[in-house]
Amino acid sequence: MSSFLQKMQDELDTRQAQGLLRQLPTPIGERIDFCSNDYLGFARKLRVTSPTSGGATGSRLISGNSALAEALEQQIADFHSAEAALLFPSGYAANIGLLPAVAGRGDTIVYDKLIHASLRDGIRLSRAKALSFVHNDLTDLVKKLQSTEGQVFVVVESVYSMDGDQAPLAAMVDICQQHGALLIVDEAHGTGVIGKRGEGLVSALGLEDQVWARVHTFGKAIGSHGAAIVGSQLLKSYLLNFARSFIYATALPEHTLLSIQAAYEALFTGSEVAILQERVRYFLANCPACLRTALIPSTTPIQAVICPGNAQVMKLAAHLQENNLAILPIRYPTVSQGEERLRICLHSFNTNEEIDQLLNILAASDFV
Repeated sequence: MSSFLQKMQDELDTRQAQGLLRQLPTPIGERIDFCSNDYLGFARKLRVTSPTSGGATGSRLISGNSALAEALEQQIADFHSAEAALLFPSGYAANIGLLPAVAGRGDTIVYDKLIHASLRDGIRLSRAKALSFVHNDLTDLVKKLQSTEGQVFVVVESVYSMDGDQAPLAAMVDICQQHGALLIVDEAHGTGVIGKRGEGLVSALGLEDQVWARVHTFGKAIGSHGAAIVGSQLLKSYLLNFARSFIYATALPEHTLLSIQAAYEALFTGSEVAILQERVRYFLANCPACLRTALIPSTTPIQAVICPGNAQVMKLAAHLQENNLAILPIRYPTVSQGEERLRICLHSFNTNEEIDQLLNILAASDFV
């Protein structure tokens, strides 16, 4: 074995010894789903038929554009009360396309320390000066804004994927306006979840005109894949010309566009969102006192149960899986050491009886 291949094996062996080796989990199968991001069950129940079953044949700028794609972008923009929307192949592609396109050397990106890895990668690709602030800490945000240069961007998520808490967006809007910063909000876990129709936290708070760009992804509550950046028509035109992950990527195929369209039509009634929000209320109302101290405060479908230590949280997850509950451990380095956790995802299709079963097993366990 060459020295390089041996180095690869050694690094994997080290991760294995530390309990950090990533492996594909067992498929959910017939277990009760408390781990997927399919909050509204759209991935399992929305079915669409498409006249074409193949790919889009090229990027949007060559052969992949369609009347359906343009109509869907307008539908998404209207739903989220924005001027325009631009589709991307994934949320990851949207984030690594947006930030390098708008920020560069001489500019500054100030970001919440808990933002998603795709946003961090986008920041690195931008080559802008980058400053992180303590999670949801407005005082630290203001402090960091005093050490900026060039055009300043503030990057946050509406709902944080590992904690389930929400950004204080109204206060952040005021701070950004005071410092001439442009606010970018990733609504990955707010889309389909927050607001009466799942329009996201920005729209639920009526802040559409104060937030410069939003990223709405479709691989979670929408039940499909892809993403859209929504904002002004100027922003859309600029990204169409300068976002490399849009320009050089094959467009989403027709069957995906139709699945996204169907999901937005289902969102419009608000019925599934209301059921989801009721499931969250039921979980919190019936959570036993012995478990509450381990929960990170959250009123969203993401409920994180802190169980420090990779080995400990893996044992707890295995115990739940043995009881037919699909819940996975979140380990270091995905989260900080000492903050390892179970990430419980509630869904509109989870029954109250299933939630009771989960809570009772957790309360009776020796791990929390």
